[in-house]
Amino acid sequence: MIYRPYGKTGKEVSVIGFGGMRFGKDEDYAAEVVRRANELGINYFDTAPFYCNDRSQDIFGKAFKKMPGQFYVSTKSSVNKEDTADKVRWRIEDSLMKMGLEKINFFHMWCIMDLNHYERVMTPGGAYEGALKAKEEGLIDHLVFSTHCKGEDIEKIINDDVFEGVLLGYNVINHPYRQRGVDAALKKGIGVVTMNPLGGGLIPQHKDYFSFLTEREGETVSQAALRFNAAQEGITVVLAGMSSIEEVEENVEVANHPITVSKEKYYEINSRLGEEMNSLCTTCGYCLKCPQKIMIHHYLEAYNLAILDGEEAMVRHLNWLKEIGTIKDTNPLPSECIACGACETLCTQKLPIIERLKAVDDIMNKKIG
Repeated sequence: MIYRPYGKTGKEVSVIGFGGMRFGKDEDYAAEVVRRANELGINYFDTAPFYCNDRSQDIFGKAFKKMPGQFYVSTKSSVNKEDTADKVRWRIEDSLMKMGLEKINFFHMWCIMDLNHYERVMTPGGAYEGALKAKEEGLIDHLVFSTHCKGEDIEKIINDDVFEGVLLGYNVINHPYRQRGVDAALKKGIGVVTMNPLGGGLIPQHKDYFSFLTEREGETVSQAALRFNAAQEGITVVLAGMSSIEEVEENVEVANHPITVSKEKYYEINSRLGEEMNSLCTTCGYCLKCPQKIMIHHYLEAYNLAILDGEEAMVRHLNWLKEIGTIKDTNPLPSECIACGACETLCTQKLPIIERLKAVDDIMNKKIG
């Protein structure tokens, strides 16, 4: 394993980190997966309340009881849920209890979407103040933030000098549009952890399309995508969501080879990436609070295929989803969207969801109807 300094914190963390958002139903096995990752050198473990139906922190707690290797833990608090100092204090104590820890190494102000959201976090008597007090009392080592802001807003937050690190979405698909945030962190000397290095699963799901990423014989598309992130200057940890021991072993293998990207490969990657690639939906599911109960993420996943391979690929995917019962005849159709905007408000990528649902509906009527 390769270890890098996390900013100015004095901590050395593994370049491949463990994302705790994709555990399966078997919690004992999930704990084994965590312990295997630690055996292979991973020492940065990231979780949050509500991950895996609010089971992720409990699974980590189960794993940590029998995990002798050194490790660092990252978890989070959302101002949408904990908007006062007292509520944040409760969240911290709850996370410590669930994971059986005496302190949290990296505590995130979670999912800052824009500067207005950031101002809410920093309100006197609010979330940041509560976390800062907990840090002063030794319950937190380092106060950091996670964000889906655009690059210039991330730069503004970093330049306020109130955080020691940042967690941001960054991958081979969208890196030109996220680079400003990484550069700002590098300039300030703070840690950078990247989430969604596989595009929310999009890259391995379309491994034939993304096969151009690989550089060495036997390298998988997923490994190539992780390597790309890890090779970028300023990036400290690349988080990978892992649900099996096989995935752990595949991902750790990345650190057993040179973490570089050749100039020729970098040029090829950038030549293939248009602005539309930054707008591929990662199917995170935040949009599912649709009052019409439309299965938005499935339709946007199909729209991804229209971007990558054309309308026919999208239609084939929709037909397949119907065949396997993921989309049922009783489910609301994209045409039932009332354009209320709830989904777009929740979208971490700020995608034009309403417009896309209409496009999917048009294609469905033309190709299927």
